Amino acid sequence: AETPEGQACGLVKNLALMACISVGSLSAPVIEFLQEWGLEGLEENATHQGNATKVFVNGVWMGIHRDAPNLVRTLRRLRRKDDISPEVSVVRDIRERELRLYTDAGRVCRPLFIVENHELSLKKKHIKWIMDRQDDSGQTYGWSNLITSGVVELLDAEEEETVMICMSPQDLEDSRQQYMSGYAPGPREPEHDVSAGPRVKNVLNSHTWTHCEIHPSMILGICASIIPFPDHNQVGLISFNLQIWFSEALIFSLRVTHTNL
Repeated sequence: AETPEGQACGLVKNLALMACISVGSLSAPVIEFLQEWGLEGLEENATHQGNATKVFVNGVWMGIHRDAPNLVRTLRRLRRKDDISPEVSVVRDIRERELRLYTDAGRVCRPLFIVENHELSLKKKHIKWIMDRQDDSGQTYGWSNLITSGVVELLDAEEEETVMICMSPQDLEDSRQQYMSGYAPGPREPEHDVSAGPRVKNVLNSHTWTHCEIHPSMILGICASIIPFPDHNQVGLISFNLQIWFSEALIFSLRVTHTNL
């Protein structure tokens, strides 16, 4: 929704809420791990590749690997344990038989909850530690600890195309019940909750969720998020409203001391 109309449509975009830009990390630890984990050089298999997967690091062809699924699981497990940088992107293209790893700077990343065995990795203890700003041992606990402890994962735009993202925890629970019982749950009863989560329709017949949105509004930018009930309006009206916001200069003024309601 937050893209200009006309010639620059799709070229100029705005950051979504909670999005960040990768600052980059060294690729040497990743390359060293690949060499120890069965990476075969191009000199060894120059002609015969068979069903092997090509491995690229920052666009450079490093070699081939015979067991790509196991390698991807290991890399993501290391990333969630903070053994490698959380900003490292792991993209497996099954159709092209390629595994692309990125450690460079300038990539737009979004935080998402990790889903394992149809359940969120986020537990009540993590929420308690965030509110108390320390864990049970008295150590400082904050947002960065959620990333390094395997609760939240940073994904860039290319890696998002290879995962299954659930829109809300409620949809994840409905999908889990469907998977356990073998039938789809009935329609939800109307509630007084006005949040965007219960109103977002999602596909519940998939049992391969890997991540979950922190909140459905996190896919919007700053200007789109302050529009009242954007999920109840037409796209054209939202775009027109955004153009008005972009043309305004929002500056806090100390001259206004009283407000008449």
